[in-house]
Parts: sequence; structure tokens; C-alpha cells
Amino acid sequence: MPDRDTPAPKALTELPLFPLGTVLFPGALLPLQLFELRYLQMIGECERQGSGFGVITLSQGREVHRPGQAAEQFEAMGTRVQIERIERPQPGLVMVWCRGVEKFRIEATQQRSDGLWLGRVEPLPPEPAVQVPEDLQHLSAQMHEALTQLSQQPSVVPHWAEAWRLQDCSWLSNRWGELLPLPLQMKYRLFALQEPLMRLELVGDMVAPAGATDQQPGRKPSANS
Repeated sequence: MPDRDTPAPKALTELPLFPLGTVLFPGALLPLQLFELRYLQMIGECERQGSGFGVITLSQGREVHRPGQAAEQFEAMGTRVQIERIERPQPGLVMVWCRGVEKFRIEATQQRSDGLWLGRVEPLPPEPAVQVPEDLQHLSAQMHEALTQLSQQPSVVPHWAEAWRLQDCSWLSNRWGELLPLPLQMKYRLFALQEPLMRLELVGDMVAPAGATDQQPGRKPSANS
């Protein structure tokens, strides 16, 4: 019989990786304008295969690579996305609307000759459903107000396609992480947490309970390649 202490092998998936100077939280919409050859080819492959790709956060390097620049380095966790809409307004330019689906951890990477990164990644399990506690209910109320206002802005694809789960710590804390104007490293630290209540408590420490305007959530401009 197999040894019960032997860990099960990890279920790894190969994904094309898109390094960006942002953090994509699950459920968030990410509009992109693509013109680099490696990403035009990536989107074509995703279309043919009906698949998505992974968005990862740059820790070194730039979104658009130029000769002589520092090599791209990125964080260990990212978000798998599904493509919701593609437009080609002119040759050599593709506009893509994609949505974060699930987090993953990178186990290994390689770079193709065209510069595209490929990663062997381990999908992370969904976060548990945890009710927002009474002392953090103000975060639900503030987010409801913010989402109501932001949803009125015109968008080719809905900003948040699913029902607003304002009483779920995971969904609510992801929206705060998405919208708060935080430094990149702090935003990534929130993203990397796997405990939704702890993430929401950290958000609560950053946000004044009522009447404050300097820490209200607001939409950050979309990252583009």
C-alpha cells in the first residue's frame, strides 16, 4: 500500500505569463492594449485553443521590454484570466478585456525565443467563505457605494460581472485590494494572503471607518502593454 505520509503530486498547468506592473485580484476586469509581437502571438494562441493566460506582478523590469533593459523578474504568485472580449482596431494592435479567475503559484518558468514567458503553475484552492464580522461592516457599506458609482461608468465589458458578495470576506477584500490606491508591494502582500478575514482586517486598518475621503476606493487606470 502507498505510504500515507507521501504528499500527493502537485497538479501543475502550463500557462503563458504576462508580467505587468500591477496586481490582478480574482474577479477584477483587466483591459489591455497589446502591440508587442510576443503578446500578439500569445493572444492568437489563446483564441485558437480557447484558453487564458496568467497575469503576474513585475518585481524588476518593465512591461514593454527594450534592448539593454534589466531582465524581467516577477513575484511567485499570479492570477489566471479568462478572455471576455477581443477587438482589433488596426493592424498590430489588439485590445483585450480579461477577468481574473483564480490564483496560482509559479513552480518553474522558461522564456521562449520570441520573449514570451511560460510557467508551470499550481492552481491555489478557492478561499473559504467567511462572513464579514460586525466590526468590519463599514467596509461593506463603503464598497457598495463605490461600486454603485463606478458601475455607472461606461465600459465595453461590465466592471464586475457577478453578483456583489459584500458579506463575503474574500470577495470584499479583493475589491478593496483592487481599488485602493496602494503601493505595488503592499497591494501584492494583500493579494498573496490566503486568509480572507486577515486580508479584510488589514484593509480595515488602512481605512477610516466613516467620513474619511482620502482612503475611499477608486479605480486605478488599466495597465497596458
